[in-house]
Amino acid sequence: MSEVSRSDSTRGGGRVAGGPEDKRLLRGARSRQLVLRQAVDTASLDGLEGLSFGRLATDTGLSKAGVQTLFKTKEALQLAALDFARDMFIDAVIQPARKQPHGVQRLRALIELWIVYAQTPLFAGGCYRVANMAEFDSRPGPVRDALVRDQQDWMATIARELRHAVDAGEIADLDIDLAAFQIDAVLCAANTALRLGDADAVPKVRRVVESFLIPTT
Repeated sequence: MSEVSRSDSTRGGGRVAGGPEDKRLLRGARSRQLVLRQAVDTASLDGLEGLSFGRLATDTGLSKAGVQTLFKTKEALQLAALDFARDMFIDAVIQPARKQPHGVQRLRALIELWIVYAQTPLFAGGCYRVANMAEFDSRPGPVRDALVRDQQDWMATIARELRHAVDAGEIADLDIDLAAFQIDAVLCAANTALRLGDADAVPKVRRVVESFLIPTT
């Protein structure tokens, strides 16, 4: 995503930045942020179908009409919540892992950051993808497409680091796509286990991941 540049002190028509229109836009942006933060927590607990303008208005203290003005339709709200959750996931897991070099070190960093993301958790109900994938996997449409995109991007991230590790001779050759699928499956299972209070889920995740990182002989 491109960085938003700082606004000029004046805009078209001679209007000074910081005037009534700018303040209204700022209030709208803050309200949108407030609603989306609540929406991703709600969706992680009750699914994206659990989102409604009335419920979010009650939870945030905004008016129902105000929330509906921000998003227009329920589907638009769901898609905005998914984008918001995706950005939060990237900030919590993907970006910090980039401090490590490609390959085994970055893959381990991704897994450890994912564990923090799920264990803390970042969202009230745990991983937002796991919470909603089963609900939409057989329902074609933009929401399903967005969930599939996130799932594919995450698995591609895992696969990319496995491929780097193999190419660099850090680990023995393996079926990279299958290994990425299996690691993701374990993470999804661990998310559910953590919600159920299984304290052994985290060491199991680490053991499974390490089983793919066998050094070359």
